[in-house]
Amino acid sequence: MNAWIDKLIDDYYKFLKDRTAIIADSGNDWIAISTPYLGAFNDNIEIYAQKKGDKIILSDDGITIKNLDLQGVIISKSPNRKEFVDKILLTYGISCANDELIVEANENTFAQKKHNLLMAISEISDMYILNKQSVFSVFKEDVQSFLNEKEIIYTPQFISKGRTGLEFTFDFQIAGKTKEIVIKSFNSLTKTNVPNFLFSWDDVKSVREQISNKTIKGLAFVNDTEKEVDKQFIEALGSRNAECILWSKRNEPENIEKLVA
Repeated sequence: MNAWIDKLIDDYYKFLKDRTAIIADSGNDWIAISTPYLGAFNDNIEIYAQKKGDKIILSDDGITIKNLDLQGVIISKSPNRKEFVDKILLTYGISCANDELIVEANENTFAQKKHNLLMAISEISDMYILNKQSVFSVFKEDVQSFLNEKEIIYTPQFISKGRTGLEFTFDFQIAGKTKEIVIKSFNSLTKTNVPNFLFSWDDVKSVREQISNKTIKGLAFVNDTEKEVDKQFIEALGSRNAECILWSKRNEPENIEKLVA
């Protein structure tokens, strides 16, 4: 019955595997890994791994914060930006030392920890789209304030394990008697975060539906106040039955209805 989703997930894994490569051994036991995820300059995100006994250290080598610095987004000079970064690191269990993002794993937890580090890098890198001259605003907090305003009961930072065994984090979850809604908020839609969201929702959907005996819906809040949203990304969400609420249209009745579980 779910053969189509099995094929899509298999295709996604093949895509990740085919485009993940060990590109260098630096000579000091650090292995560089190139991934298909895109960073701040639309280049492939690279992470680094070092094995110490039973431990595996994963690092971004400080590149994520450095790239933001190069674009004028200085984390250390803004308490709001630092708080935003700290929340992301806490969500994914990542440490930061001297601007270097680090997580410790072992052979059993390597896949999950690698996934968490990449998600943290991706979310932190999204900060570059914010105008460095404007007052920093975390869109996720705007969405949370909106849910509170509408007196919608939700669970923040909702974590669910998917059929692949990986755990995925959603910004919010709304639970009703017959339906659950998992929500992710986006400052912008990109070629990286749209597939990530669709994959994570697809992966948890069947598991959550089996456990809760409810229909699971995926919903994206998208900030369209900074720039116009590319229609191809909206269409991509719709093609996989994920719903979308543009921030400028959040108060329209049809969008309020999407939040009813």
